[in-house]
Amino acid sequence: MSNDHAAKKRFGQHFLHDPLVIERIVRSINPQPDDVVVEIGPGLGALTAPLLQRLERLHVVEIDRDVVPHLLAVCGEAPGLQLHLADALKFDYGSLAAAGAQLRLVGNLPYNISTPLLFHLLQFAPQVRDMHFMLQKEVVDRLTAAPDTDDYGRLTVTVAARAQADYLFGVGPGAFNPPPRVDSAVVRITPRPAPFVIDNLRCYDELVTTSFSQRRKTLANGLRKLLPAAEISALGIDPRVRGETLSPQQFALLANRCHALRS
Repeated sequence: MSNDHAAKKRFGQHFLHDPLVIERIVRSINPQPDDVVVEIGPGLGALTAPLLQRLERLHVVEIDRDVVPHLLAVCGEAPGLQLHLADALKFDYGSLAAAGAQLRLVGNLPYNISTPLLFHLLQFAPQVRDMHFMLQKEVVDRLTAAPDTDDYGRLTVTVAARAQADYLFGVGPGAFNPPPRVDSAVVRITPRPAPFVIDNLRCYDELVTTSFSQRRKTLANGLRKLLPAAEISALGIDPRVRGETLSPQQFALLANRCHALRS
């Protein structure tokens, strides 16, 4: 079947077609036959078909009904293909994690929903072994950024409390049809407990979100409704600095103090 299915702007579709990039992604994932793999946004099946060759079963979550005939044709009506016609942003991934089994999530994610989708997927972190995603390079840079750099922000710090993010390799626009106007990159996200103490994750998230909602404000100004400047100083953190200069561990110190004051 020809690869001429028109990509839909509203779904942010850019279909992967470069065989070398596809092979490199599959090699990075290294799927084993009995792994519980979920592909998000399989599209025309460029990644689906080679994954199915290595897996007994593959779950795919796809919102676009129009690609399904092409997807099934490319995969040869493989019995192991489990199709879920659903919105990836609302899908309950935990429902696919059988007793004791952990999910492996993969996909060439639509760039227009990648950040909210990552936040949604992090809700299922305890049931996920790892995630391998093709994303806009800018998003991968944010996921893996160091403190006090332009790319460092809410996404970096929120993910750091739940997972390790590793930049694997970059991918140029020519690997896709239609080519996006930006560079892409493949990232591996491995859920794990925070490498620092977090007393209350919800409090941590609230403090991080508040801090980065007004990046130009100092901690004393940005967090004044959550934590007095004197409390920030007592933790050995200068209340005159901006949130983007703090490490995730320092955010955890602030959040733990905030939680203690509320308790």
